[in-house]
Amino acid sequence: MNHVTATDNTKLYVKDWGSGRPVILIHGWPLSADSWDDQAMAITDAGYRAIAYDRRGFGRSSQPWRGYDYDTLADDLAAVVEQTGARDAVLAGFSMGGGEVARYMSRHGGKSIVQAILVSSVLPFRLKTPDNPAGTEQAAFDKTALALNEDRPRFLAGFFRTFFGVDTARDPVSDELLTWARSVSMQASLKSTLECLKSFSGTDFRSDLAAFTVPTLIIHGTEDKTVPIDASSRAAAKGIKQSTLVEYDGAPHGLFATHKRRLTKDLIDFLGR
Repeated sequence: MNHVTATDNTKLYVKDWGSGRPVILIHGWPLSADSWDDQAMAITDAGYRAIAYDRRGFGRSSQPWRGYDYDTLADDLAAVVEQTGARDAVLAGFSMGGGEVARYMSRHGGKSIVQAILVSSVLPFRLKTPDNPAGTEQAAFDKTALALNEDRPRFLAGFFRTFFGVDTARDPVSDELLTWARSVSMQASLKSTLECLKSFSGTDFRSDLAAFTVPTLIIHGTEDKTVPIDASSRAAAKGIKQSTLVEYDGAPHGLFATHKRRLTKDLIDFLGR
């Protein structure tokens, strides 16, 4: 099976590797399931089943006009869980993907899930509001939307330099990796890119945190300029009862590449608990 069909007939591209206890990997914005490849291979080699899928509108999945709100995205995840036959599974969400994990846990009662992992996650609420003063101003997200509309490739070139901490890293990622990230992101439709920006910037997950009733590993870099840790994972860890927060000192947002060996080890160690 290389596709799952969502409730509105959207086709979701799925990579399903190995056997054993399933680990469902949910990618960040604006990438695809391929961003998880290093970890997925290691998870498979460690005796688990790695299931990674492209979010609707991204990668090789269908590009519908609607359905980029988190309720629909969580329903897409539910279709992946159900149609792959995943049981006693682990959900791992990177960045925007943390939102799917949270909304699945609340909207679908965490069905078939025994562990959760959040990496550089957007939880619990990105937007600055009177009761969320640590969030990011709406004007910053509006500026991003404008830049995407004006010249998406140019915006992405600068975005990924910050995403991977290129200008401050002791050992920066390669220019080739930056080119790859931009090309993968350009596979998405402009519509899905903009709509998902609205979703991850404006969705309040604070009430979803109580739905995490399974052991949860939270990993975040202390120098993440894309999703700053104080307003995200440090706050989320306080709201998720069975959580363990691991901070990567000096690390940027794109940990799957910049700290892939450490991240892979931490994920597999957690799976074995």
